[in-house]
Amino acid sequence: MIRKISAEETYPVRQQVLRPGRPAREVFFEGDLEPDTFHLGYFDAGKILGVATYVSRKNNFFEAAVQYQLRGMAVLPNHRGKNIGEELLLKGEKLLKSKDPEILLWFNAREVAIGFYKKYGYQAIGNPFMIPNVCMHIVMHKKL
Repeated sequence: MIRKISAEETYPVRQQVLRPGRPAREVFFEGDLEPDTFHLGYFDAGKILGVATYVSRKNNFFEAAVQYQLRGMAVLPNHRGKNIGEELLLKGEKLLKSKDPEILLWFNAREVAIGFYKKYGYQAIGNPFMIPNVCMHIVMHKKL
């Protein structure tokens, strides 16, 4: 089951998956508390297994009037391969399209996740870059 959650509810999954061994303060992302931001959690038997955050944020690569950034997509390691990431992505896309049918979704994808996002029609743009203390990323996008 997927439902909207608070920013704080995303932090334990973000910590374990995206910032292991890093300080807890690193799981708070810019935009987490903005009014247009929404967070999704995937639950099974009352336990949160995956999270995704959608932030109203423009990227200068794109001219689209309405843009959102996907941030903090994470699925607990022992629950990968169960389509949880897919369900979080598709639910977020559906909610964004209901806001505006011409919306553009973009994000900084980890290099290891590029193949996953390409399966859903996302394209890379620009050059890969390092997010310090994390890993290499590239900007990906899709007009929904």
